[in-house]
Amino acid sequence: MVEIGVPRIAVDLLGGDEAPAVVVDGALQACSVDPDLHLLLVGPRPETAEIMSVLDDHCRSRVSTLDVDGVAGMADPPVLAVRRHTTVFAAVNALVAGTAQAVVTAGASGAAVTAAAHGLGRFPGLRRPALATTLPSLAGPVVLLDVGASTDASVSDLLWHAVLGAAYAGLVEGVDIPRVALLSIGSEPGKGDRLRRETGARLGTLPLPAAGRYVGLIEGYDVARGGPADVVVTDGFTGNVLLKGIEGAYALAAGGGPVPFGVPRAAALLGVGGTVVVCHGSATAPDLAAGIALAARLYRLQVSATLAAVARELPVEAR
Repeated sequence: MVEIGVPRIAVDLLGGDEAPAVVVDGALQACSVDPDLHLLLVGPRPETAEIMSVLDDHCRSRVSTLDVDGVAGMADPPVLAVRRHTTVFAAVNALVAGTAQAVVTAGASGAAVTAAAHGLGRFPGLRRPALATTLPSLAGPVVLLDVGASTDASVSDLLWHAVLGAAYAGLVEGVDIPRVALLSIGSEPGKGDRLRRETGARLGTLPLPAAGRYVGLIEGYDVARGGPADVVVTDGFTGNVLLKGIEGAYALAAGGGPVPFGVPRAAALLGVGGTVVVCHGSATAPDLAAGIALAARLYRLQVSATLAAVARELPVEAR
């Protein structure tokens, strides 16, 4: 068993467009940067055996393997992630068993969310977990959630997102008194569809952790510009579209090539009983390394346990 404070990250070798090569490169980059990091590489025996054979003694002492052949493909129904022996579900099971402290995958987000919710459980009263990513802005970091854990949401889901996002911003980004906003088509009160209007009315009276406060509605350009809010709440469909649009803008600014390193390609899954980070399917090796570093940091900060404690204090009427 790995001692507390020394994270062992279960890495899904078959997740991602260029798996396993890019995943392996990213994992080893992360291991070389963090001398206290341990890795559990989850994938087919031929790949894991080859990886172990080329590692130097120092790196090999911090890398172990779990041989699993099944993969949850991007086109597969998410439920298949828990109906067969897939790498992502095996990685989650390692977390459940205590042989890993966090999971990182660049595979299908639906499969990752389903496997995590099934294996780790959701917070009591929470219907849908949320994927949260931190975006750069002109005024500092902005936490955006949900960016794709689910494609629809209820008022209750968005209230949960606000609570978890405020707590996450305080814990991970060090934001004092996080300002929480709801993404809509205008900043004037009452703008947006029924979901946004009803959620906004409820958020105005909901106690938020980290002394957070609801500041109202914001528009998409406010996310990149920064200033009005530290946490932006939306449904997973809208959040994913916004995130992909921001990625495209960065790629355009970089000359039209691949999305440059530094643009967030990883998101933390909030609302489940453990640390899970989902990377973009097209993530590069440096992106994967950054995702693994994020998972290690979340474990060291005990973010999942703290969020669970926050959730237990959430008023019943807000659930």
